[in-house]
Amino acid sequence: MEDIFQITIILFFSMLATLLSKKLKIPEVVGQMLIGIILAPSVLGLINGGHTIEVMSEIGVILLMFLAGLESDLEVLKKNLKPSILVALSGVIIPITIFGIVAFYSGRSISTSLFYGIVFAATSVSITVKVLQEYGYLSTKAGNIILGAAVVDDILAILILSVFKSFKNGEGNLIVQFSMEIVFLFFVHKFIPKVWKFINKLPIYAKNTTSALIICLGLSLLADKVGMSAVIGSFFAGIAISQTEVSEIIEEYVSAIGYVIFIPIFFVSIAISISFDVLFEHPFIVILFTLLAILTKFLPAYYSGKACNLQKSESLLIGTGMVSRGEMSLIVAQIGLSGAIINKNIYSELVIVIILTTLLAPFLIKMVIKKDSARNI
Repeated sequence: MEDIFQITIILFFSMLATLLSKKLKIPEVVGQMLIGIILAPSVLGLINGGHTIEVMSEIGVILLMFLAGLESDLEVLKKNLKPSILVALSGVIIPITIFGIVAFYSGRSISTSLFYGIVFAATSVSITVKVLQEYGYLSTKAGNIILGAAVVDDILAILILSVFKSFKNGEGNLIVQFSMEIVFLFFVHKFIPKVWKFINKLPIYAKNTTSALIICLGLSLLADKVGMSAVIGSFFAGIAISQTEVSEIIEEYVSAIGYVIFIPIFFVSIAISISFDVLFEHPFIVILFTLLAILTKFLPAYYSGKACNLQKSESLLIGTGMVSRGEMSLIVAQIGLSGAIINKNIYSELVIVIILTTLLAPFLIKMVIKKDSARNI
């Protein structure tokens, strides 16, 4: 009954955190993590993890990545291909390079320093999308470029993470591993939409959602089996299924399954492993990495926009729109901890910086939008 008690506590307080987050106008993911910190052993001690929570959390991250792939709009990417790719590439290369150098000269090992870069190369635009929708900027050219760049950014970050994890664990040649991932993506993208012609003929209740979950979990297992990260399988499954006619129905039902139970458990469980000693022992490092996290996304995206002859206001919006890390970086950090790539202290440092940048990102976007609106009055 202990596990059931923990699940009940997590779900109740996650719902409470969502309500408070909306009232305080902060990202819901941050609210759920803060609740996790309060419930964790270091504060109230109401949750302490365990095998059941760990498994449900793992399913949560797989479903979260599946939904990220499912929500990826490849048509938006195609319409703004050049600026989107330029924004994404610069926003991946610059953080990996800068964080790698700074972390190394701060006393981290080479592999840990590279992992810092990979964590902050990821972008989460779910929070950005909500702010852009609120102000009517989502359908603008800048909004579409942000969405397109996010698709490329996510794919690159997941690919690089999977290659890094395999290389770190000594599981294969770097070029072979990367090539395997490209083949995996191509196969999934081409094969899954064709499978749906058969699925549509099945006389089964909720056949689309059930089939989608089987494919999501099955590809996660396959990806893990061949040396890749499990999330790369679910992410690519989501991208492939997004090309089918039933993608919206699947997204609706999988979101209900994921966000009602598994995903809140994932976000809350992230906090169980956080140690706040690092915040008091190395406050300047946390501040430095937070500033770097903002600048290494904002500046590349801004200048990429300028290079594509976009207006200054559009470039500023793209720059601030790519700053948020949110769930994508949290997933990467969690994989690093569970895969013994980083230790608990490094993980705590990363999560604290991710929380800070996720909190700051909406305010930066709103500042740019309000300035642009004032100019147009």
